[in-house]
Amino acid sequence: MQMQGIKLLSSYYIFVLLNIGISNGIGGGHSLTFKSIGSYIDTSVDSDVFFEIIYPPELEYTYKLRPAKDFGAPFNASFLEKKIPLVPTDPPHGCQIPINAKELKGRVALVERGDCSFFDKSIIAEEAGAKAVIIADYHSPTIEESITNSLWADYYYVEMIRDDTIPSSKTVNIPAGFLLGKNGKMIRQTLKRLNQPFALINIPVNLTYTSLDKLHQPPWLFW
Repeated sequence: MQMQGIKLLSSYYIFVLLNIGISNGIGGGHSLTFKSIGSYIDTSVDSDVFFEIIYPPELEYTYKLRPAKDFGAPFNASFLEKKIPLVPTDPPHGCQIPINAKELKGRVALVERGDCSFFDKSIIAEEAGAKAVIIADYHSPTIEESITNSLWADYYYVEMIRDDTIPSSKTVNIPAGFLLGKNGKMIRQTLKRLNQPFALINIPVNLTYTSLDKLHQPPWLFW
């Protein structure tokens, strides 16, 4: 009976910890964020990355990225960029050195999925001088998917992995992330309509204690 009481008490304290906002250091120097389920955005270890567009006004929203799984540098404190240009590559698929390579140097490349691997695209963007690469899906959602698609629809996010056909001696030394196709399409189309060569972004942004109702999501995710 005494052991059962201890187990019940332990379970209670675990439940309490998971439902109040406590940050606690967990081995290896990492920080794990306990949060109220469904209340706050978790940007702790191994979570997705967020960036915000601050110009042009038509695109001023917060966007979610799925970092590459087994290649590239991390989006962390060592990569913290403010007002850095996000430049769509020409051609969009980015499977060869872009025509606008000069505009990519020291900036973030926006590439479309397709024609070559994620790893290839990332290597080419790095060779062009980009500081990071964002690869948007080519998937065009159906009407039903468009209505239900939200920032939290994880099944739309693809795990970007290393291409095994590329020699192991080759590495990607810049951060790489996967973006929903609808976001990529709207960014490209809006910049083209406005005759703007790039958008200005802050990346990454820390949303650990930002409640969901305060998150400025792109409205087209709910169309």
